Amino acid sequence: MEKQEILDKVNLAIDSIRPYLQDDGGDIELVEVTDDLTVKVHLQGACGSCPHSLMTLKNGVEQAIRREIPEIKEVVGV
Repeated sequence: MEKQEILDKVNLAIDSIRPYLQDDGGDIELVEVTDDLTVKVHLQGACGSCPHSLMTLKNGVEQAIRREIPEIKEVVGV
């Protein structure tokens, strides 16, 4: 899979969960997909300062992305 195809799929996965984050007063921004297939995102708004943001990142965002692109190793917040 080419880098641009991975980026497109990651963006589609993020767009699919964005409304749920926005409902809680937050948002998400894709920062980078590294060469070793780690996705770096920035949680914004209420999601950035929420005490449950790590759980949101791992149980929500990472699962949604890995469901679409199983090759992704992990999703980390920056």
